[in-house]
Amino acid sequence: MFILGLTGSIGMGKTATAKMFAEEGVPVQDADAAVHTLYEGKAVPLIEAAFPGTTADGKVDRVKLGTMVIGKPEAMAKLEKIVHPLVAQERDDFLAGAEKAGADLVVLDIPLLYETGSDINCDAVVVVSAPAEIQRERVLARPGMTEERFAAILAKQMPDADKRARADFIVDTSQGFDAARRQVREILAEVRKMANQE
Repeated sequence: MFILGLTGSIGMGKTATAKMFAEEGVPVQDADAAVHTLYEGKAVPLIEAAFPGTTADGKVDRVKLGTMVIGKPEAMAKLEKIVHPLVAQERDDFLAGAEKAGADLVVLDIPLLYETGSDINCDAVVVVSAPAEIQRERVLARPGMTEERFAAILAKQMPDADKRARADFIVDTSQGFDAARRQVREILAEVRKMANQE
């Protein structure tokens, strides 16, 4: 089974691109969605123990947790120690399920793919990208987004140019959905060729 990693910095259009892969019939595991699920389940008691007062009604309060960890490297590292192994377990379960279902190709949608070293689990990587001014416009249009939060998020992410340099494939989302969808189809054709050569 061929594992395609999908990543891209905030505001680049990664979520929309992941949906395009799913629409082409490829099983997609969304690491962010896995975290959301964990924040309403398995991770709750562990996070409450590490960061008292950050959960309510059996869920992690992301705003309260954010104020405790954003911009605080030690607290962030403590949180990642809890969350990353749980996310890895979810990924392994997803891969086992896809393999059992006979999938020849899957996509792992991981925002911090390179930053967490998760690219070692992938056969190839797709980076979703757009020019910096388009990224900035998209992100600052999000509700509750500020220049400071945008800067803090960018500081945690590998620069787009570095991601592009390491990518096997790039989807440029600055030309709209139709162009992006064409690129996704081209990548799938290419990847299926690569998979057959293995």
